[in-house]
Amino acid sequence: MHLSDTLFIGVDPTASRRPFAYAALDQGGRLILLAEGELDDVLAFAGGKGSAFVAINAPSRTNTGVVRKQEARAGLAPLRQPGRGVDMRLAEHELRERGISVGATPAHMDTAPTWMQLGFTVYARLSEMGYRPYPAESASRQLLETHPHATFCALLGQLPLPRHTLEGRIQRQLLLFEQGLGINDPMEFFDEVTRHGILKGDLPFSQIYDPGELDALAAACTARQAASSPSQVICLGVPEEGQIVLPVMELKARY
Repeated sequence: MHLSDTLFIGVDPTASRRPFAYAALDQGGRLILLAEGELDDVLAFAGGKGSAFVAINAPSRTNTGVVRKQEARAGLAPLRQPGRGVDMRLAEHELRERGISVGATPAHMDTAPTWMQLGFTVYARLSEMGYRPYPAESASRQLLETHPHATFCALLGQLPLPRHTLEGRIQRQLLLFEQGLGINDPMEFFDEVTRHGILKGDLPFSQIYDPGELDALAAACTARQAASSPSQVICLGVPEEGQIVLPVMELKARY
């Protein structure tokens, strides 16, 4: 597939000020858009693109009990949390086994938290617009599921610093910058820090993206990798429950 005119869009439905943060990159990694908005804003942007890969930081399907069935057959090591048992998808089980903390998707949409329900809505609406689940050979518009925390763990090779701290945001932004994304170089933050600025509390925070924006950028980065180098991504889980796509060829045994 020729990708020169394709956009790679990342959508994060857990942004704090608005329901969604979303980002778009071109094939060269140039930042086309980084914004926060409502559902209609996301749909209007992605729906108007003739060729695009959209990665969403939310489950694409509910839990169908694959983990419970496989554990019952002794196919999986037990992984239990008080009150939750094995009520999670296989992809989530695979990440938790490696020490990557991710939420568990319930079996019914109406019991899912609000942000998951928003994600389900985005998948449904974009599917109605002609987007097909990744990987769909030759389809110019594709949808895939990813996970921002797992993405940062996989790219760093270790657990990242807390996402809401300044150092955690700088770490994530530097990682994405080194992946070739045309975003602000976070090291310039330190160039603009002065004694006077620290004393006055006047620091260049505008250089550093907020957590929702960074998560959307990580999703866009994954979409770009999945489209341009499908052999260099990993798909966790099973299609009937939704697979989590991460921009690495393999995961470590433990993070």
